[in-house]
Amino acid sequence: MKDDGVVWALAGHFALMSLFAMGGANAALPEMYRLAVETKQWMTDRQFADMFAIAQVTPGPNVIVVTMIGYHVAGIAGAVVATVSMCGPTCVLAYFVGGLWDRFKNAPWRVIVQNALVPLSLGLIGASTLVITQVVASSWTAAGLTAGTALLTYFFRMNPIWIFLAAALSGLFGLI
Repeated sequence: MKDDGVVWALAGHFALMSLFAMGGANAALPEMYRLAVETKQWMTDRQFADMFAIAQVTPGPNVIVVTMIGYHVAGIAGAVVATVSMCGPTCVLAYFVGGLWDRFKNAPWRVIVQNALVPLSLGLIGASTLVITQVVASSWTAAGLTAGTALLTYFFRMNPIWIFLAAALSGLFGLI
C-alpha cells in the first residue's frame, strides 16, 4: 500500500466531492481532473481520459472512474477508500433528505429547489464534457471524432456500440 497520507487525501477529497456532485459522479469530473492531474499530479491527462473512457464502456455505474483513480493512486486500499468516500456521504444524505423530501412533496419551495437543480446538474455535466473533450482532442482527427460522436448521438440517437466500434477501429488503424 502506498503512503497513508495519499489514502486520507483520497478519502477527504472524494467525500467532499460527493456532496457537491449534483448529477452523479460525472458532474464532479472537472474537480476530479483538477485534483488528480493538475493539483496532485497523480496521473497524466491521457491516463485520466483513458480511465474515464474505460469507466464509460464498463457496465454499471459511472462512479467506477473514482474506483479507477483510487486504484491508480494507492492500489486496492485507494480504490476502496475512494469509492466508499464518493458513495458513502451521498447515500447517508439521501437517506435523511429523502424522508424530508417526501414529507414536503406539495410544498412550493420543493418545486423551486427541484427546478433549480435541473439546470445546475446539466451545467455540471456540461463542464465535465468540456474537460474530457479538451483532454482527448489532442489532434484534429481526435477532435473531429469527438465532434462527430456528439453530433451522431444527438441527431440520430445511434446505439453507442456502433460509435465505440468506429472509435476502436480508428485507433486500431492509427487514425487517432
